[in-house]
Amino acid sequence: MNRVKTKKIKVGNTFIGGDSEIAVQSMTNTDTRNVEQTVKQIKELQEAGCDIIRCAVPDMEAGEAIKKIVKSINIPLVSDIHFDYKLALKSIENGVSALRINPGNIGSIDRVREVAKAAKEKNIPIRIGVNSGSLQKDILNKYGKVCAEALVESALEHVNILESVNFDDIAISIKSSNVIQMIESYRMISKKVNYPLHLGVTEAGTIWRGTIKSSVGIGTLLSEGIGDTIRVSLTGNPVEEVKVGREILKSLGYLNEGIEFVSCPTCGRTRIDLIKIAEEVEKRLGNCNKNIKVAVMGCVVNGPGEAREADIGIAGGNGEGLIFKKGEIIKKVNEKDLVDELLKEIESM
Repeated sequence: MNRVKTKKIKVGNTFIGGDSEIAVQSMTNTDTRNVEQTVKQIKELQEAGCDIIRCAVPDMEAGEAIKKIVKSINIPLVSDIHFDYKLALKSIENGVSALRINPGNIGSIDRVREVAKAAKEKNIPIRIGVNSGSLQKDILNKYGKVCAEALVESALEHVNILESVNFDDIAISIKSSNVIQMIESYRMISKKVNYPLHLGVTEAGTIWRGTIKSSVGIGTLLSEGIGDTIRVSLTGNPVEEVKVGREILKSLGYLNEGIEFVSCPTCGRTRIDLIKIAEEVEKRLGNCNKNIKVAVMGCVVNGPGEAREADIGIAGGNGEGLIFKKGEIIKKVNEKDLVDELLKEIESM
């Protein structure tokens, strides 16, 4: 897959854009002022595979907490700022790896210049984050509604502000809760700038609905080579965002780490409780970092074929199943023991 070549920027110990791997991001939903709780969640997210984490900084107390948080974690932290440029300066002072800020809403050009200067001195990039719910009034009046053209114009205005103060260590996101609008916006801006693009469907919804919308929006763009880092926005535990993001990357061949899990949808030929078995296997493999493909199949029609293609797998029978390893049958197992026996074989690989 040919990716659109963008400028390469550094966020802490991670690179975005250029020939860098696509980074998975998430955002804490804890109170940033609660350092212990926030650090705990960040470590859980990192364990799930998060590459870059973002924290909201709504006030100076949160800005001060950033200093302790940064010292307690080892993945890049992005400070999310709205309106108050002093919070951006405090975040830079306290060691963040990047800022998410819209220069157009933090006041005068002198304030923008002050933030840009401080960021530049410490090699801290700025992500311009435009979304459909916060367009400038003049742009809304111009187009009469939220549309891809309006979102792109807003992003370019913010880019121009930063470039006018000699700052170009920039990433851009243009998010919409409308999947088609989001796709159109990123396609459009990809042709106008070479800054790295942060993909996401904003306010995507609950884990079920949000996963579908994010997979369609982010997946479509990634399949076209557009995008350098992603964040799946879900109403729920942010660990689920990371899991979904990594699966999107895996499905497109951008990530070859960890378990690839396949299972059949079941049909009238299935004679074992495959749904229960598949769910249990997937759950128990949740923290497995082995780079293997695992297949859980319900019958002898598709089962042996898929199981042979996988590193290891099950092909169900009548109250029992065959375990395949690298295309070879290694044992026949009673249904009640299938999961345990499969996991034992995986552990030994």
